[in-house]
Amino acid sequence: MVENEKAEEIFLVLEDRLDKTVSVLKENYASVRAGRANPHILDKLQVEAYGMMSPLNQLGNVAVSDARCLVISPWDKSLLKAIEKAILASNIGITPTNDGSVIRLVFPELTEERRKELVKQIKKTGEESKVAARNIRRDAMEGIKKMKTAKELSEDESKNCEIDIEKKISDTMEELDKIISAKEKELMTV
Repeated sequence: MVENEKAEEIFLVLEDRLDKTVSVLKENYASVRAGRANPHILDKLQVEAYGMMSPLNQLGNVAVSDARCLVISPWDKSLLKAIEKAILASNIGITPTNDGSVIRLVFPELTEERRKELVKQIKKTGEESKVAARNIRRDAMEGIKKMKTAKELSEDESKNCEIDIEKKISDTMEELDKIISAKEKELMTV
């Protein structure tokens, strides 16, 4: 690593942006349902309650009762209809059942066709993350080139920086590939 404040700053920004890219991919994958009851598919669900939109997890408990069933227990039973309406509007593909005190979401077994559809979707999301990582690499490389042009870095220092950037990018790409293949394996496991 080169002893230069601007170069160090470029590396800090590079690492921060790459970490965010990886965490965004993980977050996106958490909300993809794999045929099992997964409370994370409701993370982004907003419910109209008390005259404003609120996240579901602030209005009650979401628990996994068994491998294929989620149980939503609102703290205020008068919100059952609003929660049910929000779930239907969210397009998650599961019809809620309301028994007057809790809402149950029963996850159907995924068909082979649906699994393949989901795999395509996660591969597309994974590819978008890889494109983001490549754009981050381009930005870092441009920063190093500008420093070299401005004579703030020597030829050798800039080469070393470029090698370090490539190493960091290839490590991140490897990590993204592992996340993608793990999610693909999870989806294709019956």
